[in-house]
Amino acid sequence: MESQSDSNQISALPGVTDQQGSSVTGQPVPPWVSASAQTTPSAPPSQPSQPPVTPKESPSPPAAVKKSPFAKLIPLLLLLVLIGGIFLLITRVVLPSINQNKEDESTDLKESITLTYWGLWESKEIIQPLIDKYQELNPQIKIDYVQQSYRDYRERLQSALAKGEGPDIFRYHITWIPMLKNELSPAPKTVSSQIKLEENFYPVAKEQLQIGDQIFGVPLGFDDLVLYYNAKILKEAGKTFPNTWDELQRTAKELCVADTKDKECKPGVKIKVAGVALGTADNVDHFSDILGLMMLQNGVDLKNPTGNLAEDALKFYTLFYSRDRVWDETFPNSVYAFAQEKVAIIFAPSWRSHEIKQINPDLEFATAAMPQLPGTQIAWASFWVEGVSNQNQHSAAAWDFLQYLIDKETLQTFYAQASKIRVFGEPYPLKELASQLEDDPIVGAVVKQGEYAQTWYMCSATHDNGINDRIIKYFEDAVNSVNSGTSVSKALGTASQGVSQVLTQYGTK
Repeated sequence: MESQSDSNQISALPGVTDQQGSSVTGQPVPPWVSASAQTTPSAPPSQPSQPPVTPKESPSPPAAVKKSPFAKLIPLLLLLVLIGGIFLLITRVVLPSINQNKEDESTDLKESITLTYWGLWESKEIIQPLIDKYQELNPQIKIDYVQQSYRDYRERLQSALAKGEGPDIFRYHITWIPMLKNELSPAPKTVSSQIKLEENFYPVAKEQLQIGDQIFGVPLGFDDLVLYYNAKILKEAGKTFPNTWDELQRTAKELCVADTKDKECKPGVKIKVAGVALGTADNVDHFSDILGLMMLQNGVDLKNPTGNLAEDALKFYTLFYSRDRVWDETFPNSVYAFAQEKVAIIFAPSWRSHEIKQINPDLEFATAAMPQLPGTQIAWASFWVEGVSNQNQHSAAAWDFLQYLIDKETLQTFYAQASKIRVFGEPYPLKELASQLEDDPIVGAVVKQGEYAQTWYMCSATHDNGINDRIIKYFEDAVNSVNSGTSVSKALGTASQGVSQVLTQYGTK
């Protein structure tokens, strides 16, 4: 990725050179009454001189002033009164309040109630067996599952919640908390301590779903970007899938086939089979996730994507189109092109494989971990989670249901149910279940990247018409501007201003 400043700086991203051809880099970059001192009476005034008397006539000394026998008991009585007051405060106020909170959490689990659950991607056929099992264990609770359309889902969800007509439980994207912070109810502490988000799930879940000691959602699945490769094309070319961006750049050029006699891909020549789908924004599915990953690996602060590191990343991304010409704007969208064997390598989340299989059931393909820069290990996560409405009158029951859904055995049943209908279910979000999928040719790469996957508000296909889609639009314009001849610095300057405005609006700046 190309630096615009110092020609002596060496880029961590391959293939980016300054005007003299030398490499340019950005370093990759995280708390009685006070024993009122009874005043000792002053000595009595001196008595007038008396004539001496014989001992027999000596008067008896004056009797000492007798103190009340109760005087010594007063401090003790006051102490007892104080202790009694504290006791009453604890037993009449504090304990009842604590017990009431506990009762509030448990009452839901005893009453006969109905919880409405909005889902997105899973049909009732897949989720109902899990619900039936829970209702057998909890006959007083009924779960009404409704599969929603993704179109305008976020707006419809928030509108329904604002009217008091929304669901008790709903699915949302892991990056949506800035938009849903006023609608989400945190898990009760008793539930949070059992979920153990940090211990049981991949780090990105805690990073996005936990604020302080409060948890606002749980994942039923996990997904991230992976490298898809056409096994036949690579085999015939004697190539293997690349592990680094440098390898990818070379491999893509060697796999690209031009529609000319010499079959060399270069600017101005029509491409017959593309080497990799990179460089443009309009026809590269998930371009924003890919570009976001490149920037993270190169140490870019995505909240302020300016400077040499950001410029290097954007420049490197566009080189696959502008200079290497291993992809161009005339190709159909990358997932479809891959299914039609028009491109050897693409980048996409695992769920795209269902679409690929539908288009071309006979296509021989597999996935691998995303390429890395030297010394980096960062992947890009994008997945959906389940949350509870803060207007829910039965939040304890709702969270009890979610706790059931993320149980190991329930997730295994969930995966098996989905696999009856499509190629596979949602990859497991629990770390302890990763070993069951690591050898899978498609989702194996997904779970292997779980421990080092990160994310940000550049996740594609969330259909949120909000924080992701608006930020993505600024980066789309930046890519198109660079490909049209605008300087990388100027394109990113405009994008950075737009990103700042969006983040400010959602309180994440």
